Parts: sequence; C-alpha cells; structure tokens
Amino acid sequence: MQVIANGINIEVEDHGNLQDPAILLVMGYTAQLIYWPMDFVNGLVGKGFRVITFDNRDVGLSYKFDGVRGPNPIRQLITKRLFPGRQMAPYTLSDMARDAVGVLDALEIEQAHIVGASMGGMIGQLIAADHADRVLSFTPVMSSTNGPGLPGAHADVRRVLMQTARAKARTPDEALELGLAFSSLIASEEGRNRPEERRAMMKLAQERAFYPAGPKRQMAAIIDTGNLRPVANRIKVPTMVIHGADDPLIPPACGRDIAANIKGARFELVEGMGHDLPPSKLPEMVDLIAAHCGAAQEA
Repeated sequence: MQVIANGINIEVEDHGNLQDPAILLVMGYTAQLIYWPMDFVNGLVGKGFRVITFDNRDVGLSYKFDGVRGPNPIRQLITKRLFPGRQMAPYTLSDMARDAVGVLDALEIEQAHIVGASMGGMIGQLIAADHADRVLSFTPVMSSTNGPGLPGAHADVRRVLMQTARAKARTPDEALELGLAFSSLIASEEGRNRPEERRAMMKLAQERAFYPAGPKRQMAAIIDTGNLRPVANRIKVPTMVIHGADDPLIPPACGRDIAANIKGARFELVEGMGHDLPPSKLPEMVDLIAAHCGAAQEA
C-alpha cells in the first residue's frame, strides 16, 4: 500500500497483529522491501510483533526523484573532504530517516523498534538519535558509522564495486549480470551456493521496479551524510548491533564501532554470515532481535 510520508509516496507492507508492538525494518542501499526474507518477517510476527517493511525513496514502488541529478561521486568525495558541511546530494540520510518516521506517522504508530540493514542501519542511527521519542529499541545489522579510520571493503569487492559503478547498464539483463557478480562477492558461503535463488530474487525486483537512476542518488546521500559517530554518541535507546563475521563489504570492525559509540550497546557477531541474510541464520537473528525488543519493552 502507498502512504504519504515526509511529503512523498512510500510503498509499505504491514504484517501481523495491529495491536502488537511494532518493528520497522529499514532496508539498505538499492534494495527493495522484498529483500527482507519472509521467513525473517514471519519469524518476528510469530514472536508477537507487528512488522512493517517499506521501499526507501528512489527504489521499488516509492517516490522517484526523476530528473534530479546527483553529483559525480569522486568529485563529491573530494569536495566533502575540503568542505564537510557542504551538501551536494539531492537529499541526505536524514531525509530518509524522516521518511521512515513518516511511515510511522501514516500508520498511526507512536513508537517502534527500529531494525536497519546496511544503509538502513545508518538511517536507523539518525532515527534513534534525532527521533528518540519514537524509538523503543535499535538494532543495526551489517552497518557502520562510516567513521574515519575504519576498514573498507575487501580489495576484490572494491574492484568490482568500482567496475559496477562505472558500467553503463542500459538493459535489465546487463544490470542483472552486474548485480549477480557483485552479490556473489559480498554474500556468505551459503548465499554464494544459492546462485539461482539470488538470480530469481533480482529478477523479481526488476519486474517489480527497474530504476537504475535511484541508487546513484542514494549513494550521494551516504557520502553527503558522512561520519555518523557524533550521531551514534547521541543515541540513548537500548541498542544491539548484529554483524556477520564474514562480511567483506562492511567488515565487522564497522559494526563494533557502532556499538563502541553508543553507550550501553551490545555487539553480536554471527558466524557464517556475510553481507547478506542467509536462510540458516534467520532463526538466530529472529531470536536475538525478539529478545532484545522484549527486554527494551520491559525496561
């Protein structure tokens, strides 16, 4: 269903009993809401939670900023180092955080537990810091503060990421092959061993909404937002950080950095998990998140 959130149309799916405590799942860079595994969503519903998923702006069925050009990423990185306060992107992660809060407003949800994956965990940091009265607890998954000195992606991942960023994929088939090449590098061993499932999911996403212009503006938003450590320092809500031990895109040190910058946060390392949500790890993640949310409600 479509709702108006922060002044734009956002596509939302609502799962579970409307009277149960709400968990808002915030997806990552370029990913549509369908990338939340239904076993994960249904697992949380089975634990007694109402689970809301949504498409971020510029992906899926949510509002597209058609015709709005983002900056050249290399030029943007250089300029941000010289002038950190200058906004070059059409929008920032703070705007996307307001979108997420707007979803809660549209559904008349006063407070929710926030779970964010990758870029969604960065957006979640801004929700938890700037909209703390709306947040019951916070769980960033495979995310980062993007603080200075943190390790970057593995060399082979960086190489393919740059190749993908430079490639001019003009057709869905070309984009599909680029996406599969990249996902095979960042996935867990379990995910790499399921190539047909990854292909089927990417095809489904393309059939739902093929929009290669959106990710460029999302990347500009990440770059413009920059270092989130000062934001993390302001977070007071109960926080649990989950990270895959085998994540080659955002290494575990980045997740540990989130936990180190949020007072009282705990860190959970999931063995055998890369920058993905492998099926065999979903029950463990459901248990961790449900227990964390339950403890926050009782505090």
